[in-house]
Amino acid sequence: MDSQDNLKRHDGGASEASKLSSFELLPAIDVSNGMAVRLTSGDQSTQESFGSPLEIATSWVNAGTTWIHLVDLDAAYGSGENRELISHVVSSVSGVKVQVSGGIRDQESFVSALSTGAARINLATSALTNLSWVESVIAKHGNLVSVALDVSGSRLVARGTKEDVGELAEVMAKLEQFGCARYVVTDINKDGSLTGPNIDLLESVLEMTNKPVIASGGISELSDLEALVGLKPKGLAGAILGKALYVGRFSLEQALRVSRS
Repeated sequence: MDSQDNLKRHDGGASEASKLSSFELLPAIDVSNGMAVRLTSGDQSTQESFGSPLEIATSWVNAGTTWIHLVDLDAAYGSGENRELISHVVSSVSGVKVQVSGGIRDQESFVSALSTGAARINLATSALTNLSWVESVIAKHGNLVSVALDVSGSRLVARGTKEDVGELAEVMAKLEQFGCARYVVTDINKDGSLTGPNIDLLESVLEMTNKPVIASGGISELSDLEALVGLKPKGLAGAILGKALYVGRFSLEQALRVSRS
């Protein structure tokens, strides 16, 4: 991608960003063996359990969220699935939208995710090893689909398998050609670390697209969230909140106030 193309994308992003009406906060629930858990940097040996996914989802609905990011962690790591529980959570929460994620890498897992009734399906980074399939899903389902970009350095790395999927810029260029509607960007070395988001990575991605981008990973303090909201004019459309909520760094109510300021 040459500098002129990059500039065109950046200008397009600014134009598109001006149309963003809100900054989405998506509190995350990662499900493993029927329980809500959190990992650090995707390492399964660091797993901590936080109780019932439905109870957590209900508490966040009561706190005022409009979105929930619901992840089948077992499906992501190829160690099982929590399809029935995830469907139950989706059908039980009222007045909010759910983005379902976790191991959605082929037609079977995509159809399964659709069957939950989710408002948005987040394709796994591992799906990007089959770009022709990703292209067909984007063509058919459009705005229903977001694509997870799990990044280490400048490379895309599948969260569950650790497979190197390719150079971020090269794969994104293809996704842009496909008309991908939305991206979820995670620095996998930051995820669950409570060390702050990778602002440089996010700004780099925002320069490559005029489509909405959701930030994920590393958020620790309300000041981190304020920094992310500051990227809204460049096209950052929201953020996924995880460990910081679970360990009490701030409340969802506080985070929602920051996102709406």
